[in-house]
Order: sequence, then structure tokens, then C-alpha cells
Amino acid sequence: MGDAIAVGVSDSSASRRAVEWAIHRAVRSSAQLLLISVVGSDSGAAGERGVVERALAGAELLLDQLTRRASEHGLTAEAVVDRGDPLARLVAASERAALLVVGSDRFTGSRRRRGPLAMRVSGEAHCPVVVVPDRDVEGNAGVVVGVDGSEISERAIRFAAEEAERHDEELIAVKSWSPMPMPMQIGTLPSEYLAAAQQLAEEELAISLAGLRQDLPDLRVRTVVEPEYPAALLRRIGAGARMVVAGSHGRGALRRFLLGSTTQLLLEEPPTVVAVVR
Repeated sequence: MGDAIAVGVSDSSASRRAVEWAIHRAVRSSAQLLLISVVGSDSGAAGERGVVERALAGAELLLDQLTRRASEHGLTAEAVVDRGDPLARLVAASERAALLVVGSDRFTGSRRRRGPLAMRVSGEAHCPVVVVPDRDVEGNAGVVVGVDGSEISERAIRFAAEEAERHDEELIAVKSWSPMPMPMQIGTLPSEYLAAAQQLAEEELAISLAGLRQDLPDLRVRTVVEPEYPAALLRRIGAGARMVVAGSHGRGALRRFLLGSTTQLLLEEPPTVVAVVR
């Protein structure tokens, strides 16, 4: 894994927001940018060559504009126009990047989807992936991280803490819990049971944060523990945050290419910029 910030570039407005996010992130971390635009493979259809040539020319023009934009901020940017499957090319680029940034596939205010590229990249990339939504998040503050006690969750906490420290903002550690599932309705659950479940979740969260408080004593940390579905809680708390950080999967994921249900739900409708850590 390298130290560059790779950005998947297209002509969508979400992609342009992703580039802007990556530029500002690179300025803060003194990182180099790698701008990648991928034109699909030939299918052999009649008249395709002219379409491909125009697409390649358009991609080169767009990357040239964005390279100049990066240079205005004192950054060095490498621009690559590639051919083939966008998912495979971006996953390959993630092997030599510290961070991969893409625009969200979702269109704000519409049910239309461009496709699950952001979600699939997040599930297969070799480095953390940042998904930038197609809306203005300027003015948002704080970094939210979901905590579930898994090994990947620990890495997500570290990533989120470094991001919060970089912006001198608050780290908001979020843990949800759900009452024990019952085969039939038994009425209101005992208050003693609910209080004990809340206390147990709070203790588990404190354990997850213990080492972090030792390493970063000046970091401002706020904890949120509530009985709610994880994705719903993260979306609600993260709506006003600069970033929400989640592990690529929780304890139940079986393989590298499988996103956890919580992360998948976050990416289907990102409340803000979402970082997926593996």
C-alpha cells in the first residue's frame, strides 16, 4: 500500500465533489493525488470505435482540468486514463494507494441509481475507501465511528481518530444494541434488563476506546450508546458530521468481498462522507 490518494473520476457531479474532497485531504496530509478515469472495454458493436475515441478524449480533457485544479493547491497529481472494467481498475489502483476516493452512486432527490460501483469498490479495495455524496456537506463537523468490538472496528476507530485529530474535531464513537429477540410478544421488557443491556454496551464501548485515550490524550471523544439498529443510528448521528467511518464488515462477514449489512445500508444512502475501513 502506497501513500497516494487515488480518485475514481467520471463526469458526474458526485465525482467532482469527490475530487474536491480528495484535494483538500491531500493538502492536509501532504499526499500525492492519483486521478483515474476508466473507459470500458470494447464489445465489438458497430460504430463503437468512434464512441470510445470520444470518451478517451473527454476523459483526458477532464483529467487535465482536474490536474490543473490540484496544482492550484500546490499538489502534484498523476492522471491516468485506463481501459477495461472500472471496478477491476480501481481495485487494482487501491493496492498502491493509502486511500481510494469515489463519488456516491446515488442521485440526491431521485430513486435512480447509476449502479453499485461505490459499494462494490468498498467491498473489494485493498485500502480504505471514502465515498462522497452528491450534496454539500460544508459546515458539517465531527467524525462519527461505528463500534462493534470486532478487529475491523478497532481499525475504523483508529482511522476515525486520526481524521478527527487532523481537523481538530470531536470523535463521536457510536455503539448500538438491540433487546434479546423473543419468539412471542411478552409485553414490556423489564427495566432491570434494559438498564443492564445499556450498561453492558457502554462498558464494551469503553474497552474499545481505552487504548485510543492513552495514545491520543488530547482528542475530544463523545460516546453515544442507544438501543437502535446500527445503520439507522449511524445515519442519524452522522447527518451533521464531517465523516462517518465504518468497518467493511462486522463479525458476521465471511469473506473479503462481502460488505457488512450496516456498511451496505450506509452506502445506499450516505448521510455524509462515508469512509469504509478494512
